[in-house]
Amino acid sequence: MLLSKGLEIEMYTGTSQGEIVGLSDRIVRDLDGCFVREPDSRNVEYTTAPFCCYDRLLCAILRPRKQLRDYLNRLGDYTLIPGSTLSLGESDRFYRSDPNNPYHSYIEQTYHTTVVTASIHINIGISNPEDLLRACRLIRLEAPLYLALTASSPFLDGQPTGYHSTRWSIFPQTPSDVPLFESHAHFIQWTEAQIAAGTMQNVRHLWSSVRPNGDCRPYNLNRLELRICDLVTDPIALLAIIAFLEARLTQLLQEPKFDPLHLSNFSSNELVALTKANEMAVARQSLDAQLHHWQDGRTIAARDWIDEIYQQVWFIAKQKGFSCFLSPLQKILRDGNTAQQWLQQYQSGLTPQKIITQAIQAADKQEQDLEEKLCQPMAA
Repeated sequence: MLLSKGLEIEMYTGTSQGEIVGLSDRIVRDLDGCFVREPDSRNVEYTTAPFCCYDRLLCAILRPRKQLRDYLNRLGDYTLIPGSTLSLGESDRFYRSDPNNPYHSYIEQTYHTTVVTASIHINIGISNPEDLLRACRLIRLEAPLYLALTASSPFLDGQPTGYHSTRWSIFPQTPSDVPLFESHAHFIQWTEAQIAAGTMQNVRHLWSSVRPNGDCRPYNLNRLELRICDLVTDPIALLAIIAFLEARLTQLLQEPKFDPLHLSNFSSNELVALTKANEMAVARQSLDAQLHHWQDGRTIAARDWIDEIYQQVWFIAKQKGFSCFLSPLQKILRDGNTAQQWLQQYQSGLTPQKIITQAIQAADKQEQDLEEKLCQPMAA
């Protein structure tokens, strides 16, 4: 049995020339189903139901996007825009999607546009709370590897920033100090203390790279949520990254020895500090970043660390029947992530606007091709 997998996908809306335009209030009003507003109207989120089957998950990614593209096209020259930051401008302004929402007011006043980003949140179902907390410990320490695979925000306000993931370099991880949770009881106690102290406004206000999730946090938990990833518009690449995560978690569930609390040479506090440094190194250089391994501190390139784990988990994916979805990960390691490809184009003379415009067209075509070939046509 495969693990269940569900996604929260944030995307920007705007013109075919890459200008980001806030439309989420209209989208949520006019379209039934899975679309929800973010505090700033320029990005909109949609969610998929949890699926164990990768084929069904692929169509769950594509169908709402097609519905959204069709709706945007009816409004005018509007489309979906790749990237995880305000690549071409207006990072100095906040466009409220719901002016009467007090939580949105708090977010705007506290964080301004550092939260106006687009990303993928990957939720993997794990029902046993102690298994889930063990999974969160491992994946939090390896979260930089998933950022390395997904980095897609090298531009801000029309200029390269020096980062491959500008999004993660500016995103306000909140609270600022999140421990490596040693048990479910530890997570409950810590969460209650943060809310009492006001460092978290509510149970949702835990913005770290990985968090335990469930219908009644922090008490009833049923899934791991990986929040560090930049937006991946290529559905095949996204499925490969999800398969990489599922295979690693399956390995951990089969072999609990991979729990960092038992296998690492470092204390919990040292592991948190090491991981923060790894995240920032990856935000700057993604797959080329030099990282420190959580097990023994050895220096290893992000690309090599990913490949090392890939070699460990590929047979697990093959046994479980999803290795064909995992194998495209090698293409990302070989050709680079979105940010690296965009920066290569920039260095060859293309402007950020031209790069984004081409990416808009390529994403639209790829989604059409995949939907037509692999998913049943949407009902009229």
